[in-house]
Amino acid sequence: QVQLVESGGGSAQAGGSLRLSCAASGNTYVTCMSWFRQAPGKEREGVAILYTGSGTTYYADSVKGRFTISQDRAKRTLYLQMNSLKPEDTAMYYCAARTASTTVCGDDFHYNYWGQGTQVTVSS
Repeated sequence: QVQLVESGGGSAQAGGSLRLSCAASGNTYVTCMSWFRQAPGKEREGVAILYTGSGTTYYADSVKGRFTISQDRAKRTLYLQMNSLKPEDTAMYYCAARTASTTVCGDDFHYNYWGQGTQVTVSS
């Protein structure tokens, strides 16, 4: 079992920054973790992926160069540093964890644990 608790959402002006955190608890090994987001009326989309073993990261084109996913293994915490925010970044952000042994992490259905979400609102 893995419990995920996000924090750090809020409001920001366009061009500003926010940092999201996702604290993981439980003893199950996590293969990869990701941030997803969902805006009203839109489908959920993947934002960034981190493979916990290698530290390899991947980003959606829409956030590449602006967002950084990282982890603190000792604290079992995942982060998403969001810089140069745009109004189109406004969404509910969710962290997700995959505990299966195979490192297939590209889609939301690959993840078996989800946080409750944290709202990010960017105004122009």
